[in-house]
Amino acid sequence: MSRVRDFPVRSFVWSVVLAAVAAASVYLSYELVVKPRQALQDQIRGQKETILKLEQEKQRLEAYLKILKRIDRRGRVEVLRQAKDQQGSLQTTIRFTEVDDAGKPIDASREITLPGQEVYFDTLVIKFDDHFIEQGDAAKGGALMVFRRVFSSTMRPEDGFVVDKDGQVPEVYAERHAASGFEKDLWKRFWDLANDEKLATASGVRAIHGDAPYMRLEPDRVYEICLRSTGEVIITPGTRMAPPQA
Repeated sequence: MSRVRDFPVRSFVWSVVLAAVAAASVYLSYELVVKPRQALQDQIRGQKETILKLEQEKQRLEAYLKILKRIDRRGRVEVLRQAKDQQGSLQTTIRFTEVDDAGKPIDASREITLPGQEVYFDTLVIKFDDHFIEQGDAAKGGALMVFRRVFSSTMRPEDGFVVDKDGQVPEVYAERHAASGFEKDLWKRFWDLANDEKLATASGVRAIHGDAPYMRLEPDRVYEICLRSTGEVIITPGTRMAPPQA
């Protein structure tokens, strides 16, 4: 008669214990090491993505601030004389000159005498969508402006002195670069675009309108009328004219 071997209970128990310890070790390793490491890596990855987005936004804002400082068109106004005529009415004589960023004339000066002291500079402005400006688009990367006419508060606007010809590309743009068909069409259809939202949107135009800032001119002062690339028309505070060179 064969002898039945005893079941190795002790070995089985130790095997179960060792397996449990191993499983617990794996679980604890995952919970205490692997999982925190993955969470840290996810956190670092998220921070890198946030930093990248912030850097891109910073670059966009820096580019936009640079654009805000850019002047696309600049006119210098010198007050040559201011005196009353024989009828006792104040007359103001100015010299209007279009200049570049360095202040050098880029067009012939015009002397204009107007009644009164408050002088309006009537302009037509075309502003394009911001993303064209931010991208530096060749055709739409800045605002466009016509110096339409100059008149005073004691005159009718239609009696003002014409600077740029109506419906035509200003000479200064033609001199800087050959005016494109797109640009010519904008000025030719200015009021059509101004009164048709769909037509304006199709041309990338954000705003299109007249703008007539004015200044109470003082004698022997120099002012500048500037068009920023984003479309704002501004008049700088007057500075004293330099005395004529001997």
